[in-house]
Amino acid sequence: MHDRKKQPAREWFDTPDPDTGETGLRFDCTMCGNCCSGPPGVVLFTKAEGKAIAAKLGITNKEFLAQYTMSTPQGPSLKEVRHDYGLDCVFLDRKTIPGKALCNIYQDRPAQCTTWPFWPEMLRKRDDWTRAKRTCPGLDTGRLYSPEEIRIIRDKSEP
Repeated sequence: MHDRKKQPAREWFDTPDPDTGETGLRFDCTMCGNCCSGPPGVVLFTKAEGKAIAAKLGITNKEFLAQYTMSTPQGPSLKEVRHDYGLDCVFLDRKTIPGKALCNIYQDRPAQCTTWPFWPEMLRKRDDWTRAKRTCPGLDTGRLYSPEEIRIIRDKSEP
């Protein structure tokens, strides 16, 4: 009996693109900030992520929770601040580089942020990915992520 690794079920991004023959998906962040702004939402984080952010900011975890977070039915979330574009994540910086949006906690941002755009709800079917292109100009551009990489990143986004 062979001890073979179970192959994952084929997903739409496993199928070669009819124009390029590539499998996988392309993504390159354009620093537009659209993934960090818009209608009310939540940016969930774990206790460990919260402590890392507090350390990055040079404050206690208690201060971080009081100043930068809010309670939601799903768990603690980063606060949002009103901006011309809607509600921005409290750590989104639109001033340092005019026309670009930067994350002030980029190296310590929560998994929800590091796994964008490879979230389960974006990968269910091609239409979900295509719909998201209306707000994310980085989808289908830049670096090619293999189906295996996409699955690994997606799996990190699930609790």
